[in-house]
Amino acid sequence: QPCRVQSRQTEKMRQFRRRSSIFEKILRVDQILSEFRLKKEELKEIMRRMQREMDRGLHLETHDEASVKMLPTYVRSTPEGSEVGDFLALDLGGTNFRVMLVKVGEDDDRGWKVETKYQMYSIPEDAMTGTAEMLFDYISECISDFLDKHNMKHKKLPLGFTFSFPVRHEDIDKGILLNWTKGFKASGAEGNNVVGLLRDAIKRRGDFEMDVVAMVNDTVATMISCYYEDRSCEVGMIVGTGCNACYMEEMRTVELVEGEEGRMCVNTEWGAFGDTGELEEFRLEYDRVVDETSLNPGQQLYEKIISGKYMGELVRLVLLKLVNENLLFNGEASDILKTRGSFETRFVSQIESDTGDRKQIYNILTTLGVLPSELDCDIVRLACEGVSTRAAHMCGAGLAGVINRMRERRSADTLKITVGVDGSVYKLHPCFQEKFHKVVRELTPRCDITFIQSEEGSGRGAALISAVACKMACMLSQ
Repeated sequence: QPCRVQSRQTEKMRQFRRRSSIFEKILRVDQILSEFRLKKEELKEIMRRMQREMDRGLHLETHDEASVKMLPTYVRSTPEGSEVGDFLALDLGGTNFRVMLVKVGEDDDRGWKVETKYQMYSIPEDAMTGTAEMLFDYISECISDFLDKHNMKHKKLPLGFTFSFPVRHEDIDKGILLNWTKGFKASGAEGNNVVGLLRDAIKRRGDFEMDVVAMVNDTVATMISCYYEDRSCEVGMIVGTGCNACYMEEMRTVELVEGEEGRMCVNTEWGAFGDTGELEEFRLEYDRVVDETSLNPGQQLYEKIISGKYMGELVRLVLLKLVNENLLFNGEASDILKTRGSFETRFVSQIESDTGDRKQIYNILTTLGVLPSELDCDIVRLACEGVSTRAAHMCGAGLAGVINRMRERRSADTLKITVGVDGSVYKLHPCFQEKFHKVVRELTPRCDITFIQSEEGSGRGAALISAVACKMACMLSQ
């Protein structure tokens, strides 16, 4: 009898120690992940710094050294419904490239209707990192293939080009590529007119004609596409492979373009916010490693905290830190987990979508070569939540800065505005939207904000801008 009592007590002690060590472990994990939590005051500070850089980007004398370039897009007017016809739209902004046929027609009820057909093409690595000629020859080959499939080789269509890289516009159909981002490195493109490179490639092929009438950034195309749904849409935003925003700014403050009247859409190129030191005290050891091992060290630092291109890698580095501290996987990381890029951003969304039975988390981790315990699965989920929540909050602080500045510029007591948003992180992550919206609204108390998700925004928006550009050109030539 005494032996049985003693063994029961020993078992209780073991359970107590086990629970204590689990509790201790979770406390230490929480301590490491607490670095990702930003207080409201810190978010307000990020917002203020974003606004300061926006101002520097708009002013002639400070534009060159500003990290947020505030590039004029030459998109001044929005579609009003009387533009009709067939337009071709190209969308280049990541590893996939879309060619789209857009039919803009009149509709009794809503003024116009837009129909689209498109095809996706994957860009080979050698075209992304070879020469500009190779890249644009490949693009014109895709256009040729698309026109063949739709029996439209004989038609000379107006073309709108969504090109989602930093460009200094000299007109709506002329823009100089400032620098590649998102893994592109094609030589001979930076410093050159992108529309010129496309026109040359089309000419080299010689099997179709195309009238390139407008080039826009994907944020601008998203804004215009959503304006078609909601006339209050004056902000466009992308949170996908990259992260960027545009908005309608008062012409009198856009010093890089002559003219005082009306508004022009400004592409903030805010992904580079932080490149001149504005985010130093907010960047963590993981951010620094991601930056140092990227194709563009020291550039796009804000984007590297938020966007889909980097989110998975940030989580992987956090997991390795937890392994090294003996808080995860019994202190042993697999070779796969030690490999850069092995933890994909889609895993973050899938892990945070897990219903609680941990099946999804377990399956992902086993493909990465580890056999996790239930506690390991829970810790991995916490790491994903830490990284994605910080991304949503940082992004929210930036957008709040833009919207508050718009309200001040318009000397409005309150501002009612719609934001059009596109991008895989915004659309597919289970919690990003909610956390992001909450921060934006908390930091913009005098604004009434509606968010709408763009459908086929990049292509459709480019076509609608082409329609406006064609109409403007016709009016000017009369």
